[in-house]
Amino acid sequence: MPNAARKDELAGAIAATRDNIRTLVEQASAASGEAEEERIADRIAEEEANLAALQSEMDGTTDDQR
Repeated sequence: MPNAARKDELAGAIAATRDNIRTLVEQASAASGEAEEERIADRIAEEEANLAALQSEMDGTTDDQR
């Protein structure tokens, strides 16, 4: 059985990553200049990949309980 503490840790990390993405989207809407927009877009892509990995791990812990 998965560790409940790990599931809580994953849930916290998922929430933090979603918040990071929201913040980056806000920054992107206020950014000017192609280089700044590209830098923020790269960071958003990194955060989205991180979110996908965290969600996949969370799904794996959920599947293990069945």
